[in-house]
Amino acid sequence: MLLAVDIGNTNITFGVYDGESLTFTARIATDAYRTGDQYAVEIMGLFALYQCDVARIDGAIVSSVAPAVTNSIVSAVSKVVNVEPILVGPGIKTGLNIAINDPAELGADLLCASVAALNKYPLPNAVCDLGTASTIFVLDKDGKMIGGIIYPGIRTSLMALVNNAALLPQISYEKPKQVVGRNTIESMRSGIILGAACLLDGMLERVEEELGMSVTAIATGGFSPDIVRNCKREFILDENLVLEGLRLLYEKNRKNTKHKK
Repeated sequence: MLLAVDIGNTNITFGVYDGESLTFTARIATDAYRTGDQYAVEIMGLFALYQCDVARIDGAIVSSVAPAVTNSIVSAVSKVVNVEPILVGPGIKTGLNIAINDPAELGADLLCASVAALNKYPLPNAVCDLGTASTIFVLDKDGKMIGGIIYPGIRTSLMALVNNAALLPQISYEKPKQVVGRNTIESMRSGIILGAACLLDGMLERVEEELGMSVTAIATGGFSPDIVRNCKREFILDENLVLEGLRLLYEKNRKNTKHKK
């Protein structure tokens, strides 16, 4: 079995695979102040919670966009499953043709999501990862990663708005009853939720204009359900896209797995 770990800025997502089947997924908060031992205790607790035998894990792979947490998680995973995890980064085999100016700039989560999109969905396609940051990365008709778009996620946008406007309150991410809000909270929900949906629709429309053809739109990330349900275009919602990419990358690089003595 395989333990796949996606370290994000807000949450750390764990997935356990038995072959190609995803046995369970779980999330904990990203916290740079936790030690490897503390994370190890939490990971052991997840295995107990989902009644999964940790002794069956014979491989592990980790991707991270939060460098301050990476070493602690790698240490924790190593202690829990007794395997040195593969860390997604320079030198890893991907099977993906990355045509951006500096491939080293590509975040590990986007790399994983793009590998999964290349293997699962029709080309050209656009991977829309909607989390702390919202990103759209495009694979052309030949499967080449040609670049992308980065802008603030809805939580980041809301925090900036609330922190810089004294009279605006914190709100939940519910769909507004109408576009034109009748009070402050409904007006904010319209701007944050529907605004994000319109932005996503509009950016993908421009991507298609630039490519001269339509794209398969794939949405993933923590805020993807809240946003895409309000979009006008059709999306494939794949909340485990990064985990699937990690599984595929592990299969390509599993010879590099080291079992601890």
